[in-house]
Amino acid sequence: MEHRLLRSSRRRITAVAAALTLAVGSAAVAAAPVQAASPNLIVNGGFEDGLASWFANDGNAADGATLSTTTDAYSGTGAVLVTNRTTTGSGPMQSLSGKVQAGKTYLVTARVKYENPNSPSTKQFFVTMHYGGSTYTNLGTVTVPRGQWGLIQGTFTIPAGQNVSTARIFVETPWTSNPSTAPDTHLMDFKVDDVTLQEYVVSKTIEVVGKLPGEHNPLIGHKFGADGFGFVHDGRVYLYMTNDTQGYAPNPATGVSPGINYGDINQITVISSTDLVNWTDHGEIQVAGPNGVAPFTGNSWAPGIAKKVVNGEEKFFLYYANGGGSSNVITGKSPLGPWTSERTSTLINGSTPGAEDVAWKFDPAPLVDDDGQAYLYFGGGPASTSMPPVERFNNPKNIRSIKLGDNMIATEGRAAVVDAPVAFEAGHVFKREGKYYFSYSSHFGGNDFGGNQPRVPGYPGGGQIGYMISDNPMSWPKETYAGVLFPNQSQFFGAGTGGNNHQSVFEFEGRYYFTYHAPTLNKRINGNTTQGYRSPHIQELTFNPDGTIQQVVGDYAGVDQVRDFNPYRVFEAETLGWSKGIATGKVDGASAEFGTAAPNLVVRDIDEGDWTALSAVDFGADGAASVTAKVRALAAGGSIEVRLDNAGGPVVGTIPVDTPTGEWAQVTADLQGATGVHDVYFTYRGPAGDDLFEIDSWAFEAVPPLDLSVTADTRCVGEKVMVTVRAANNEAIHVTASAESAYGTRPFGSVPPGKEKFRSFPTDTAAVPAGEVTVTATATVDGEPVSASYTASYAARSCG
Repeated sequence: MEHRLLRSSRRRITAVAAALTLAVGSAAVAAAPVQAASPNLIVNGGFEDGLASWFANDGNAADGATLSTTTDAYSGTGAVLVTNRTTTGSGPMQSLSGKVQAGKTYLVTARVKYENPNSPSTKQFFVTMHYGGSTYTNLGTVTVPRGQWGLIQGTFTIPAGQNVSTARIFVETPWTSNPSTAPDTHLMDFKVDDVTLQEYVVSKTIEVVGKLPGEHNPLIGHKFGADGFGFVHDGRVYLYMTNDTQGYAPNPATGVSPGINYGDINQITVISSTDLVNWTDHGEIQVAGPNGVAPFTGNSWAPGIAKKVVNGEEKFFLYYANGGGSSNVITGKSPLGPWTSERTSTLINGSTPGAEDVAWKFDPAPLVDDDGQAYLYFGGGPASTSMPPVERFNNPKNIRSIKLGDNMIATEGRAAVVDAPVAFEAGHVFKREGKYYFSYSSHFGGNDFGGNQPRVPGYPGGGQIGYMISDNPMSWPKETYAGVLFPNQSQFFGAGTGGNNHQSVFEFEGRYYFTYHAPTLNKRINGNTTQGYRSPHIQELTFNPDGTIQQVVGDYAGVDQVRDFNPYRVFEAETLGWSKGIATGKVDGASAEFGTAAPNLVVRDIDEGDWTALSAVDFGADGAASVTAKVRALAAGGSIEVRLDNAGGPVVGTIPVDTPTGEWAQVTADLQGATGVHDVYFTYRGPAGDDLFEIDSWAFEAVPPLDLSVTADTRCVGEKVMVTVRAANNEAIHVTASAESAYGTRPFGSVPPGKEKFRSFPTDTAAVPAGEVTVTATATVDGEPVSASYTASYAARSCG
């Protein structure tokens, strides 16, 4: 009796709590679904295998019921019918012992129906967990009308201290002490189907269109990134960023994430582009933490990168802030790694000469000068209290410059003071026409900077980017201050986008560009109340004749696309101009475009109606003949529509994703009308509610400049094999062609318009393996020589 009284008390409280949770959270399940990789912990949850793994709840001596199968199922061909119930807890049960873990969160669903005409018109049902003894917890509930299938669903977290050596899940009706007095009310028969229990993983996939088609800021719309540092190498711009996405965890009920927690960030995000509009996502570098490249560091903020030839080898040096207390560096063989740590302790810390008075020894920004000498700029935070209040406010002297050794992983000499007016953080230097430009973010005042003090006229306001110009990379007196480079971003993007900033400047193909961040994507997700998740932006930087900088204006338009996108190659599917509803993730293997040294990412979490797009794709006058995707099907019935100019634009081809599920494969579609320059949208179709497929790469094939039809075959001549090839000229002009195989080269000579010619290759063997013949054709079109190459396959043959 004591056990049942305890259970009654618990039941009244948790039933109300569960009902309230589900009333608020039912939409959240759709907004933040369990990831597809999370398996169903319930065995035979659809009862397609009869009653396998199920039994009637026997947690108490009084519990009892009869389970049988029924074809009246919510889905599929089977469900369970529960009859002869002796208690309200008497229902279908399954053991989860050894499957669930304390401290983890789970999502539970089940379909339930009752039909007794003498029962109430609606009835509440529960899915409940029994941990043994008197410990029961309601996991989810629904009140369902008689004769209809209802959906129980709920999320729950098993308490960290809960013993889960016994864990059994079951379906029941609300407890009452003496249900047999009104069996039609408390002990009615009912049916259950489609029971699932999955570990609940909060989805970080951004479902809104965060970067609007036609706009070029923010640079990406599927993830966040802050403190962008632009770096140019071999015709490509790389942007290294603090991984703001790492802490992003939208609440399932509200879609709103807790505020950003910088202390959790230990990864650096990398993207790159050759045109400044279509950006390839290279994923995250695990820099710090126990599994990081430099495990003796805990954080990785505000990265900066430089390259230098050391001992005859080109190396790349990625600097980062280890929280506010120190800075460090790791070394790579390319801009994408692989990365190693040549140090076992931080590069900049309390023992760095000249940095003793720097409160925050972070935000490291490297510069390699024309003579090969390298410098590092770092520091920020509260001014020294030994200074007068007015000086603490206007000239806090909290940033430093220091020389780096030839190996780039050690400092030389003593750090020098950078006397940047109203400085706070984010020091950065670039060189132009023999002058050095130092930019930085200004502080917001307060007790750390002497309180409310008069600002020197012309000095930066709070949260602005100021700059200085010097002839010496180690000399930055306050007299070199030149003005405000960039006002606070909230001036351009409105409410919810304020705060400090972090910038860089890079030169690309003769133009200078300014990077900064703003929580614009965060704003598009949650409105004007943002949580501090920042996104990268770029604007062009222009100069006055005297070398001073014209103040930058931030906008969503961003910069012009440097060049049209070339589709005639294999390129990463995670190259994005714009996107909706997708995510990216690493998989094993080499990158199709960047090789074995680079991480390989794919586009994933693709649902019906999602899309990705490329800006200004140049198909040329002849156009594209076909497109090939490397995909891994996750559900049957998926397809990819190739559209022009917008997500609802004309379809020029449809790729069927009809490959075996779970396996990577190449799928191809012919294209019609893909000519000239267009934005290209890949729109994804398939069963609603399913993750459809993952995509690794794209490759377009151009329409050949000459229209020839080429086929190859084999035949027997006596006991020897002959390889034959046919070339048909579909052009209105003469075409000169020749064929090459493993058995030699044969010229066709001139093939007249509308005619065909044949050539044969004696093999002098009785059997040949399968092979290919290559036909090369040339002609003069509009006074210009053109050429094209074609391949034709033939099957193996034996004539013996």
